[in-house]
Amino acid sequence: MNLSDRPRRLRTDGVRPLVSETRLEATDLVAPVFVDATADERVPIETMPGHERVPLSEAVARVREVLETGVEAVMLFGIPESKDERGTRAWAEDGVVQEATRRITAETDAYVITDVCLCEYTSHGHCGVLEDHAREDPNLTVRNDETLDLLSKIAVSHAEAGADMVAPSSMTDGMVGAIREGLDDAGFESVPIMSYAAKYESAFYGPFRDAADGAPAFGDRRHYQMDPANAREALREVRLDVEQGADVLMVKPALAYLDIVRAVREEFDHPVAAYNVSGEYAMLHAAAEKGWVDLEETAYESLVSMKRAGADLIVTYFAEDVAARL
Repeated sequence: MNLSDRPRRLRTDGVRPLVSETRLEATDLVAPVFVDATADERVPIETMPGHERVPLSEAVARVREVLETGVEAVMLFGIPESKDERGTRAWAEDGVVQEATRRITAETDAYVITDVCLCEYTSHGHCGVLEDHAREDPNLTVRNDETLDLLSKIAVSHAEAGADMVAPSSMTDGMVGAIREGLDDAGFESVPIMSYAAKYESAFYGPFRDAADGAPAFGDRRHYQMDPANAREALREVRLDVEQGADVLMVKPALAYLDIVRAVREEFDHPVAAYNVSGEYAMLHAAAEKGWVDLEETAYESLVSMKRAGADLIVTYFAEDVAARL
């Protein structure tokens, strides 16, 4: 008997789907949606082919386009009509995300997740309240504890507008606990928190910063986002968020951090999310435009790798395109 042939028996077309170990479904995917309070019409995002900023008047239509592909969840990012040092439009009752959430939840069945951060709303582009002299001293960035109060206000305002889940992304120490306390005190005990629990200070975020108009005006975010060289630190960060009440644990980015996705999956029982970020999306598009890779196949394979590593859900700009194939 030739044992070397045995594994190939399970690779033929008929049996292959029956023994596939990893399944990717449209309902595993979350589609980011950018809502722009300064726009009167859809604005293409040059660094993210196929994506647009949409005005408030188009928010519902944009979400309906997502739902038609079988994707059931969206994550909302807002571009406000004005910015200031503290990002006050982030928690305004009539803010762009708040108003978009009201319209979307009233007119669609989409599951609405809202990004909770300040970088899109502050005039300096950092994710919190600045330390004194932060512009002059590269070792100074944001005031951690003062930022927590604002993040809690943002999350509560999103819940009041109808958000199904909030997703704090600033990597501020203690953010999950502060938001959980704020939501509970406001009567939103049932609103879950998807924490960006292991978020790295990554070069893969470039296109997103163009899309959301959230690039830092000076310095960088290495003082509050994680060092890409560290893995054990990720588990410490995630454990703290679990202890504070996080319901879903996100790793960001995804493709270059599949070891972290796997480590979080093995260490914790919570649902794990992977964020297939803008740079990962853009580089596949760029290679496909050169004719170097097949875009559809490489996008699908990338998302399957995230599921295989242990992700239960994936936030991805490929959501609609891949869902159409499934």
